[in-house]
Amino acid sequence: METTLDIKKRIHDFVDQADERILRIFNAIISTEESELEGLSSEHKVIIDERLQEHKENPTSGKSWTDVKQELKSN
Repeated sequence: METTLDIKKRIHDFVDQADERILRIFNAIISTEESELEGLSSEHKVIIDERLQEHKENPTSGKSWTDVKQELKSN
């Protein structure tokens, strides 16, 4: 079984010999992974943290999804 170090070396060696098409594929994979790692902005995290705190303090204050859908339909 290959170790992580073996895999990294194999990929590194492959990239050194790769053509432009392969490099673009690797770049797309890296870009996708980086954007997934970024996740939420700090502003969104603050909003979610505030809402979570509100829920913890008063867990029955929210509405069910059924109620929300009905309210939206009536508007």
